[in-house]
Amino acid sequence: MSKFDEQYLTLCQKILTTGERVTTNPKVLEKSTGESSKLNFPNHFAQTIKPTTTIRLPHQILQFDLSEEFPILTTKFVAFKSAVLEMLWFYQAQSNDVRWLQERGIKIWDQWEIDAEGNYQGKHFGKEFAHTIGTAYGWIVNHYQLTQGLIETIKTDPTNRRMIMSLWQNEWLKTAALPSCVWNTQWNVSENKKLNVIVTVRSNDVPLGMPFNVTQYAVLLSLIAKVCNLEPGLMTYVINDAHIYENQIPGIEEQLRRRDEKLKKDGALFKAPKLYINPEVTDFFKFDNSKELKDIQLIDYKHQGRIMMPVTE
Repeated sequence: MSKFDEQYLTLCQKILTTGERVTTNPKVLEKSTGESSKLNFPNHFAQTIKPTTTIRLPHQILQFDLSEEFPILTTKFVAFKSAVLEMLWFYQAQSNDVRWLQERGIKIWDQWEIDAEGNYQGKHFGKEFAHTIGTAYGWIVNHYQLTQGLIETIKTDPTNRRMIMSLWQNEWLKTAALPSCVWNTQWNVSENKKLNVIVTVRSNDVPLGMPFNVTQYAVLLSLIAKVCNLEPGLMTYVINDAHIYENQIPGIEEQLRRRDEKLKKDGALFKAPKLYINPEVTDFFKFDNSKELKDIQLIDYKHQGRIMMPVTE
């Protein structure tokens, strides 16, 4: 049984049975924005948001030992290549240009794309931000040279306790179409030559975002470990606000049914697949990031098929 499936579905059940039901009210957000502006906070909260209902839990923590297995769900299909390419868009290409993803057949960021005139959700960002997501994610990584700095520090000063990549930079939030959800990673090298990471998420759409995020950051850990001549170790995944949107509940219930039916029939879920990384690539920036993703592959990925769920802004 995949340990990710076990932890993930336990979290889903916990949210559904003990979570707090909250409806987002745009008027409340507008009031909060006005009060926050008096406190001199950046006006990145001023967005047009449709009322949505979520069931949520605060401060959820999961942990994976990548020396034991690679975390990807088997109770539903996870688009591995899309997840990895999105991660490479952030940390390797260090881009905010949505067309980079579109050229690879990935449309998951289309709804946050600033239009050709520089507008998004009634806000003018400037034409220089056309077809991007503004000053978020890859833009921040590039601006502060986060990936290069991290790899250099791991190689030259592995006991350093300040190995952090933070995508949450207050001065740039107001020109970000979507402030980073996965916003911080903290890195550590243990005595047994294993690289460990804590991944911190401010807000996680558990049905859609979390399966992508866990898998892509496990790949990031594995790639950086490889180019630094280390082995991947622990990945601790910390969620500030773990939520399921009301219109996603049927999909999660279907996934829970799949688990129960397969356990009843076969006594176990599918085993986790293996991650293959091209052993000849020693430079993080040389891993293939084409649509084929030639240097990074899953071996023996067996799953129970897709579950379609809506994306909520």
